[in-house]
Amino acid sequence: MLKYLIIILVVFLVVYVFTFFRTRAKITFLTQDQFIEGYRKAQLIDVREPSEFDRGYIRGARNVPMTQLKQRLIELRKDKPVYLYCQNSARSVRAANMLRKKGYNDLNVLQGGFRKWTGKIDAKK
Repeated sequence: MLKYLIIILVVFLVVYVFTFFRTRAKITFLTQDQFIEGYRKAQLIDVREPSEFDRGYIRGARNVPMTQLKQRLIELRKDKPVYLYCQNSARSVRAANMLRKKGYNDLNVLQGGFRKWTGKIDAKK
């Protein structure tokens, strides 16, 4: 029984590592400084929910929640870089993977997400 458990754990670990590195190869993770350098020339997308977005967002960002992204793909251009962020990077990585599968190539994610952002922000009144 223990032998099978170890085999299952090893298989799970191999799949996890493979998926991790495959994701890293297709998505660019940017520091805040790198993100600031390029996001004005790109599509800046906040994939958090509207209630999170309303409390504060990076100046110039559009809110396209992860839960609505598939339905709102028409709003994103494939010929321009896409800069994504969420609260801590988890949703933006999922969004980037989904966009990659839909044919988007220049995908960039803010490391650490909005919670680590120290740049200019706006909030809905």
